[in-house]
Amino acid sequence: MKRNWEALVLRAMGGRTFRLTVRGTEPVGGRYQRLHVDDGGLLAECGVHPTMWIRLWFDNDGRPHQRAYTLVDPDPAAGRFSLEFALHDGVAARWASAARVGDTIEATVQGSGFRLPDPAPRHLYLVGDAASLPAVNSLLDAAPDVPATVWVEYAHDDEKALPPRAREHHEVVWVPRRDEGRHLVDTVRSALPGVDDAHYWVACEAASTRDITRHLRRTLGVGRHQLTALGYWSAR
Repeated sequence: MKRNWEALVLRAMGGRTFRLTVRGTEPVGGRYQRLHVDDGGLLAECGVHPTMWIRLWFDNDGRPHQRAYTLVDPDPAAGRFSLEFALHDGVAARWASAARVGDTIEATVQGSGFRLPDPAPRHLYLVGDAASLPAVNSLLDAAPDVPATVWVEYAHDDEKALPPRAREHHEVVWVPRRDEGRHLVDTVRSALPGVDDAHYWVACEAASTRDITRHLRRTLGVGRHQLTALGYWSAR
């Protein structure tokens, strides 16, 4: 592999790099692969927080290629967590499909730092999709007693094999992806209230995330401290 300049830059910016080892593989529905990994000391050194994500480094015909993934069920005591990969054409998907027990991959921790508000919000409004559902689940797990309304966009029925961890006081609305994400934007905008003691977390396709965030800020007057927004992927 050629020299990984991106990784070197991240290290210079304070990123910490670890080597993960595959300990198990598990198909999820027909479109996802879940890998269980040993963390190489990552959780002990970096700690754990809701929506925590890492950068994985793949070999793309001799060139380094990085993608970000949210941790699933991190267990600091055991030094393990899982990762979920969408099985479409791409370097990361091909690696995950072929991964076997004992395979290793480099991971960098840099840029992930979300914290739930203190005191806890009275309500969580979460907007995500299959890519960000692990992060949605980590928020529901971190604040199990807080009522939540969750919109999850899906492009294929198989994506519903990745279930939200909803309790009885959590409302989950599955929204089919239509009109390049416009259907999700319209659905969420028509239902979102502007509430002073709520927290809003938006992490879906980049253009949809921008549209929903703009509505929250400009139309509903939601303050910066109440809003977390991150485009998880781009359709363009």
